[in-house]
Amino acid sequence: MAAPLVCTRFSDNYELKEELGKGAFSVVRKCIQKHTGLEFAAKIINTKKLSARDFQKLEREARICRKLQHPNIVRLHDSIQEELFHYLVFDLVTGGELFEDIVAREFYSEADASHCIQQILESVNHCHTNGVVHRDLKPENLLLASKVKGAAVKLADFGLAIEVQGEQQAWFGFAGTPGYLSPEVLKKEPYGKPVDIWACGVILYILLVGYPPFWDEDQHRLYAQIKAGAYDYPSPEWDTVTPDAKNLINQMLTVNPAKRVTASDALKHPWICYREKVASAVHRQETVDCLKKFNARRKLKGAILTTMLATRNFSSKYDVHGRSIVTNKKGDGSQVKESTESNTTLEDDDVREDKKGTVDRSSTVIAKDAEGNISTPPPSPALSSSSVGSVLGCFKSSSSTSFGSKTNNKLSIIVTGNPQNVLAQARKQEIVKITEQLIESINNADFEGYTKICDPHMTAFEPEALGNLLEGMEFHKFYFDHESVLTVLGKNRGINTTVLNPTVHLLGDDAACIAYIILVQYINKQGVPRSHQYEETRVWHRRDNKWQNVHSHRSASVASTSSAFSPSAISK
Repeated sequence: MAAPLVCTRFSDNYELKEELGKGAFSVVRKCIQKHTGLEFAAKIINTKKLSARDFQKLEREARICRKLQHPNIVRLHDSIQEELFHYLVFDLVTGGELFEDIVAREFYSEADASHCIQQILESVNHCHTNGVVHRDLKPENLLLASKVKGAAVKLADFGLAIEVQGEQQAWFGFAGTPGYLSPEVLKKEPYGKPVDIWACGVILYILLVGYPPFWDEDQHRLYAQIKAGAYDYPSPEWDTVTPDAKNLINQMLTVNPAKRVTASDALKHPWICYREKVASAVHRQETVDCLKKFNARRKLKGAILTTMLATRNFSSKYDVHGRSIVTNKKGDGSQVKESTESNTTLEDDDVREDKKGTVDRSSTVIAKDAEGNISTPPPSPALSSSSVGSVLGCFKSSSSTSFGSKTNNKLSIIVTGNPQNVLAQARKQEIVKITEQLIESINNADFEGYTKICDPHMTAFEPEALGNLLEGMEFHKFYFDHESVLTVLGKNRGINTTVLNPTVHLLGDDAACIAYIILVQYINKQGVPRSHQYEETRVWHRRDNKWQNVHSHRSASVASTSSAFSPSAISK
């Protein structure tokens, strides 16, 4: 009997479905295994853009994930290397973040917190038993397997994980997330498995009262607190927490890593293994309320930094008033950068200089400079320094120099100020960005990209169908079918599209309306520069954390009533 064929290509085994997220060099998409029908999440890395160091990190992540098989860890099922892409196939985790689930529960007690930290410690213990240190334990990396009540907590994202031998302590580099960094990392001392336990202590503290043990607007003071282990249990919120819970936190937040409790010993602590008798079962409404605010702060912090990164190139199309200038130039996708994390991770080899002497920030939102300070990209014109300083009040600059190869703006990353104002500004910027993507998909005749952004049942008022409300994609598809005509005209004649005066109105948390003017400039058949413009309004709705265009209303063109999709307007 002939030996079965071995599939070496991703498409032989899996069928790709919708996009779930996007990073600097990668995209995550749902996929279905063909021979089983099971659903997974495929992380697709564009290896053409990776440096040698990035390749090493990718191989390390895949190697580590292969040997971690535990119900509380997001499992790697497959790793496939092709010529231009590397595919990592993981569990499809659909329950969202643990911290977001907690605030949505009707009941939450100290005993529930005990059960949560037990599952986290089980995953950490499995890592440590297999010689793996995660190095980036934080709420954003704690997910739920599904939306079913009681679903398992799963540890995710091993991009910073390292391999160690036994209880090895060495300097592996400055890596982690600021509020969860251990004293030994901040002191640049040898470290190992205990750094994960420190982070677990911070997480447990938050699980019990809804705010972190170490907190300061000034980064240097924050780090001083952590290095000194300067935390306490203030009244009244801690008065109702049992002594056993505080005892476990104390053992985890022990400054000396040699005296810090191990994961296996923490699992034997009475507050965990005898929680029915020891942990309180009283509902903690104050904790839930504080945790909602904590979630909002960390989400908006990630949203702001992601927006600043995502608009690094995008914002070059804006003037100082935030007015957008969008062309029909086809890009490689590098202008759209979605962070797969809502908090800020740093690693000391993430700041690299290119040939021009500018800092390459394509792989991270935040990184460390040579002096150990945290550096972030300065606000772009689309999110100006004045709006960040006065409206958001989130970042305090300790020094200011040009954004280049020497020193960057050093900004503390602790977010304060009015969360509602900050979220509103970040969400408006998000709407402008997604609208730009939609317009570019039209200009590039990219129907697939267009349909991903639009609701399949979207409605529209169009000049061509005066007096009629159009529904669905068929009307729009007609113009995309003339892609070759549009492409030829665009290349030979030159078309420039400018978006003027974009104005965003937020309609609750999950809906928004944007109004703007489109100015189209082109060269007609006689070689004479011409232009026409029209007004456009689009309504956006967010479903499953993804914005979709549900309605558009376009006016008749000032110079022509020809469709924006149609080449007829520029054929004259």
